[in-house]
Parts: sequence; structure tokens; C-alpha cells
Amino acid sequence: MFEKLYHYLNKGDQKGVCTDITEDACKYVPRNFFLQIFSNVFTQLGDTLSNPKTVLTWLMSYVSAPVYLISLIVPLRESGSMVPQVVFAQFIRKRSIRKWLWVIGALLQFVAIGAIGIIALNFNGFTAGWLIVAAVVLFSLSRSMSSLTSKDIIGKTIPKTRRGRMKGYSVSLSGVLVLAAGLFMLYQSNGATINFYTNIIFFASATWLVAAFIYSRVKEFPSDIQDEKDDKEGILSSFSLLKTDKHFRDFIVARTLLLCTALSAPFYVILAQEYVGKEAYLLGLFIIAKGVASIVSSPVWGKYADKSSKNIMAVAVLIASILGIFIFITISYFDALRSAKWLYPIVLFILGIAHQGVRLGRKTYVIDMATGNERTSYVSVSNTIIGIILLLVGGLSALVSLLSVEGVILLLSILGLAGAYKSYKLPNVEQT
Repeated sequence: MFEKLYHYLNKGDQKGVCTDITEDACKYVPRNFFLQIFSNVFTQLGDTLSNPKTVLTWLMSYVSAPVYLISLIVPLRESGSMVPQVVFAQFIRKRSIRKWLWVIGALLQFVAIGAIGIIALNFNGFTAGWLIVAAVVLFSLSRSMSSLTSKDIIGKTIPKTRRGRMKGYSVSLSGVLVLAAGLFMLYQSNGATINFYTNIIFFASATWLVAAFIYSRVKEFPSDIQDEKDDKEGILSSFSLLKTDKHFRDFIVARTLLLCTALSAPFYVILAQEYVGKEAYLLGLFIIAKGVASIVSSPVWGKYADKSSKNIMAVAVLIASILGIFIFITISYFDALRSAKWLYPIVLFILGIAHQGVRLGRKTYVIDMATGNERTSYVSVSNTIIGIILLLVGGLSALVSLLSVEGVILLLSILGLAGAYKSYKLPNVEQT
């Protein structure tokens, strides 16, 4: 069954069927292709239903957590899942079978998100805020290990010309479930109680439990194990890649400039609350916008990422930049339009399309640009550096937003234009 569906979904691409993987792994590509799609569908659904920019922010506000604690959860979740990866990489490279590290990480994420629901039911205010922050830290560390391991296993089990579309299909399928969840939340938001929000959190936590079971069925063959003598310089030796590998260094610069699609999202939400209102239905509309964006864009982004992932990065961030410039002009000069209720869901829909393209493009690029333990080094070092930069840029954006929210969006859009150029100038890695 897996083989027939796999060949149907990948018809028309006859070359490179088992490029960059072993002959043994080639025999199990269809099975591994769908197992990883299904596990990703559940984790991505869980991510959306426990998103710190929307659901967790609303939940923490509901239990009267301090605003300064609410402001911590986004950078902690995003950067906390990236910065430790260079440490985890030292551990992962010494394991020949690595899928169980992903499974352990997923189980810990199940525990962390479930704990948030329990905390919200039993605590309020300062105590609830700090306990939720602690749970988010556990979640981020667990996510860090799973994220790094997953890219390594994709590189071992899925050939080039298939990796981008695999991620595209998984995001699109999860988008269908996200759309259903958003519709449910939209129609149930009137008179919502704490039980409504915690049930969403408990459901989100269960998705990682299901994903862990599915991922445990992936057929993985042993990797080369890093010798102790090759690791004598420890963690710092990984960062030497920045000095010795110009290609990798250029990718880091491009990826840094691509952060505009992730960092700008909260500021669009702030503008919506300022000019439209803080009604609960907005939460459902934003989740619906994200779901629809994933459904319509991810298969297309994934297919073309397998042909040129660096071009996908460039096109996607260009869309986000043009959108940001348009919103800046709208907010600054068109009073009637900036108060239109239909504007912000459409804006978040377009931004969602762009962000999916950036994510699929840069994930496919970093997987395809290296092999074996080198891939683990590339992913871990790039994520650690980006995590640190995310904290710095996120903090700077927060300060600038005190002066002008739309000004932050314009600044991020200008950086995005530079990111589009830098991404386009990267070498192609899909055909090498």
C-alpha cells in the first residue's frame, strides 16, 4: 500500500530516487516516507494548538499571569529549542540508531504540554505564570533534541528530490486538522471557560504521544559513530565551521535575514487587537488562516523545494516583505482600511503562506547541503546561532515596538528583502 501511494505522489520525477541514502535504506523509503509524514502531522497539530503566540498567551491571560511572564514564553519556546542543539549534537553523533532520541523528546513534550493544562486548572496569577514558564522550558529542551534528530533521520531515510515534498505533504495534512480545530474554536469561543482552553491543551499534548508511537516504527539503519578523537575539542570545535566553510556561513547569514517571517507575526496580531478589538473569535480566525495557508501552499512549496530550495526561500521571504511594506503604508495613511475586520485574517493567511515557504525551503536546504555527521553539525550549529540571534533581535523588536508597531514590521520587511537577495545567491544543493 505504501509503495503504490508513494509512487503515485512522486510520479513524474524519475531521477535521483535513492540519491544520498544507502541501498538498505532505499528499500524502506515508501514506509519511512509516510511514517514520518504521519508523525509530523500530529506534532504540527500539537504545535498549533499550543502556540505561544496565540493559545498559550490567551490561556496565561485567562489565569491572570503577569504580563512580563507572558512575554517570556515566545522567545523561550523558539530559542530554547534551538540554542541547546550544539550540545545535543555531541550526544547524538555517538549513537548509531537515533530515532529513539526523537521518541524520548516527543514523550517529554507530551508531558510538558499536559502539565500546562494541569497548572492552568489548579493555579492562578504569579504561581501559574512561573509554573507554565517552567513547563515551556522543558518543552523547548525536548523539542530541541527531537528537531535535531529528525533532520538527521530524514537525511538517512529519505532521498534527495523527496525530502521537500514529504515535509510539504505533512504540513498540508496537518493544515486540514488545524482548520477543523480553528472552526471548532471559532464557534465555541462565546462564553469560553478555563475548561475549554485546558481541553485544547490536553488534546495538543496527546498529539505528541501518538506521534511518538508512529515514529518508533521508522526503519532506521545504523549511522557512523563519531570517534572520541574526532571530538577532542568538544562543542567549540563545531563552531569552526563558521570560519572554514563559506557556503555554510552564507547560509547562516541568509537564514538570519529570513527571521522576519517568524518575528513579524506577533506584531500583526497586536495591530489587529489595536484597530479591530480583542474579541475571542479572532483567535479562531487566526488559526483558521494558518490552517488554510498550510493546506494550499505546503505541497507546492515542498515540490519546488526539491528542485531549488534556495529559490523557494527567496520567493517566500519576498512575499512576506512586500506584505509588510503594504501594511506599513496602510496603517500610516489609510484610516478606514486599517480598521477593516477582514484585513488581518487575510494578512495572516498571506504571511502563513510565506512562512511555510521559508521553513520548508531552509529545512530542505540544510538537509541537502551535507551528509552523515556533517549534517548533524550543520543543523545544530545553525540552529544554536539562530536561536541566540532570535533572542537578540526579538528583544530589540520588542523595544522598538514601544515606539511604533508598524515601524517594526517595516524594518523586518527591509531585512527580508536583503534575505531574498542573499538566499537567491546561495548555490543550488539539490542536484549535487
